[in-house]
Amino acid sequence: MSPTLIGNSCVVIAALLWGTTGTVARLAPALSPITIACVAMGLGGILQAVLALPAILSSLPQLQQQRRLLIIGACAVAIYPLAFYCSMDFAGVAVGTVISIGSAPLFSALIENRLEKSALTKQWLGGAFVGVIGISLLAQMHTAPSAGGDPAQASLSVGVALGLLAGLTYALYSWTARKMMVNGVISRAAMGSTFGVGGLLLLPLLIATGGSLLASWQNAAVGGYMAIFPMGIGYLCYGAGLARIKASIATAITLLEPVVAALLAVFILNETLSPTGWTGIGLIIASLVITAWPKRVTVSD
Repeated sequence: MSPTLIGNSCVVIAALLWGTTGTVARLAPALSPITIACVAMGLGGILQAVLALPAILSSLPQLQQQRRLLIIGACAVAIYPLAFYCSMDFAGVAVGTVISIGSAPLFSALIENRLEKSALTKQWLGGAFVGVIGISLLAQMHTAPSAGGDPAQASLSVGVALGLLAGLTYALYSWTARKMMVNGVISRAAMGSTFGVGGLLLLPLLIATGGSLLASWQNAAVGGYMAIFPMGIGYLCYGAGLARIKASIATAITLLEPVVAALLAVFILNETLSPTGWTGIGLIIASLVITAWPKRVTVSD
């Protein structure tokens, strides 16, 4: 199996796990989006650092040399979940996820283009074009959040703005992690250190808002799932993928996440999806095939 195919597969697994986060968060309505963000990325990030501790310790000299990238990536890791979960709270699970994850490939390509002078291939541009159309259609679907009724226009606007911030920070920490790997830091050390420091940055907020986690077994179970599966296992898979494919390709593959989120929102949370939304899902899947086709993806820049 080629490194590119392995990288693509790892990112797909991560996207599938991440697509469950919005629905699972709604199963514990007593938990605020800030608490969910802190327990998911805070505890999940620290868990990643613990699992990657041997790799981190063996890579300390390289991490010291890459400390600027590490700090930037860790700050992006801390901001991302706060923007992401608050976006879903304001705009609904499906729309919040679509805006957050759907904008990430565009931001990622822009970062690579501006900071690395990396040209975009015709294949990537074609896939991105189809994906943007799909995202636009999916974002127009009728949603009915469990809290009751459609979000007000002001609430939706805030949700979209937060989703764009989430997409930017997601693309940024993907790029810094990938850059650290290119500069000689092994995958597990780059991801573990980035998420570990980011998790530590979120700990004060978790301490301040996390009392509700212990209020019921359901709250605790939701928190545990978020930390272990999407954030722990999911990001380990994502890191393995980033070690083999470019960040812009990885973030493009994660367009699968809003598809999963939308389907779960329809079947579990009873949000509604219009024919336009279903068309958007089909186009997003098509964009994944175009953008991530192994024959066209290279390991090195």
